[in-house]
Amino acid sequence: MFELYGGQDPRHVATYSPSEVARYLRVPASTLRAWVFGTRYQTKRGAKPFEPVIQRPKPKERLLSFTNLIELHVLNAIRKVHNVPLVQVRQGLNYIKDLYSMEHPLASQKLYTDGLDLFVEHLGKFVNASRHGQLAIPEIVQVYLQRIEWDEEGLAARLYPFTRFNESSEPTWIVIDPSVSFGQPAVVDSGVPTAILAQRYAAGESIDELASDYECDRLKIEEAIRYELALAA
Repeated sequence: MFELYGGQDPRHVATYSPSEVARYLRVPASTLRAWVFGTRYQTKRGAKPFEPVIQRPKPKERLLSFTNLIELHVLNAIRKVHNVPLVQVRQGLNYIKDLYSMEHPLASQKLYTDGLDLFVEHLGKFVNASRHGQLAIPEIVQVYLQRIEWDEEGLAARLYPFTRFNESSEPTWIVIDPSVSFGQPAVVDSGVPTAILAQRYAAGESIDELASDYECDRLKIEEAIRYELALAA
């Protein structure tokens, strides 16, 4: 169970800026802003609004929660691999929200166990064009779902972000946990923020010195620095 933050589950607290989430998930900032805040696009009849896909904790604030981060992690999988039209994703999510009374279905394990068939079915032509109507989404998001740790209630509790090239064999040595280091990326089992390690490394300290100071495996220190260097690129 998560310790409540001001009487609220820390997973739902507005904590991250959009630019932070874009960096952590390696999603183009402009793309993430459209998913979160919506945008406008031009048609022959003029500009039309593009409604956001993600529901923020406080609509008047431009901050995101850990739950939003998980939703964007999965949405990135759906969009990135097979480019499912967002209008269909939105329709499918709204259908599941109403059916199961789920506020954030992309961050709920229930979607991937009980509701995925209906969600995929609701995506319409995309499913019909893939494997003769059989489920395509599970194959798309499987690698991404493996990076999520669920709690006993089936809600996302931790995310192990990709640190290299989105490979299924990537180690899970870096974690984003809303109850550790204020939800910033940190080394598993130590809670040391990856940004601190990268800053000290850039200042001239060696991997061995950092491993000794934090009593942490050298390979995990290397992975943390690799992750931060990739985010800065």
